[in-house]
Amino acid sequence: MGPRPIVSAQTTSKLVIIGQAPGKAVHLSGIPWDDKSGDSLRNWMGMDKSVFYDPQQVALIPMGFCYPGKGKSGDLPPRKECAPLWHDLLFEALIDYRLILLVGKYAQDYYLPKASKETLTENVKNFRKYLPNFFPLPHPSPRNNIWQAKNPWFKEDVIPALKISVKSLLK
Repeated sequence: MGPRPIVSAQTTSKLVIIGQAPGKAVHLSGIPWDDKSGDSLRNWMGMDKSVFYDPQQVALIPMGFCYPGKGKSGDLPPRKECAPLWHDLLFEALIDYRLILLVGKYAQDYYLPKASKETLTENVKNFRKYLPNFFPLPHPSPRNNIWQAKNPWFKEDVIPALKISVKSLLK
């Protein structure tokens, strides 16, 4: 579908959310997380759209900046050249962030290289060991509803802790 980098950030962003790559709907709208996954993520954080889309508070940065295309069982992985090329430059400009949410295994493998041998489930279950810098999460895609059903501790333990972390950060 061609290049269309989808990023939102300002130097004052307090919270950074690093996701995978824009899906087709987001590529078409040009608005990060403008889909069911975004609705779920905002719900997990207890955050409305006015705060979520305020770049003075929240930076939205994907691992791959453009829609990678459709694969056999969903979208293709994020393009590998984007994060090494752009993330360091973005973080040099983000002078006030306090927490990075790592949404999905691609972000976790990149930012938690020692944890990359662990599963996403282990990373998320042990989220406290990555605080105060990082908070690993599964991808909020409806495709992951089965994962959530198999891991009830996520809604019982992780979601409340996430809401508290986000609320205290964005007072």
